[in-house]
Amino acid sequence: MGFINNAKAKGATDEARKAYTEGRSVLVYKFIEANKTSMTTAPMTGVGEQIEAVEAEGWTLANMAAAESKTLGGERVALVCLFRRR
Repeated sequence: MGFINNAKAKGATDEARKAYTEGRSVLVYKFIEANKTSMTTAPMTGVGEQIEAVEAEGWTLANMAAAESKTLGGERVALVCLFRRR
């Protein structure tokens, strides 16, 4: 995992820990990935690792929704993930 993905995973971990400390049982987190082209099937670099980082804090991915946007700056995929405490 590269520098940017490591930083994203750390941010997700920090938020997961904060939500746990606050006694929350639900965490909704948005993961965004730049996408070269939406026309190909390929791994979402770093997203899996970020989800694993949240789950390592005791959360379980319960639901996920995806959205894609195309702008002048390129394509972005957003995954909105609902985690619950185990």
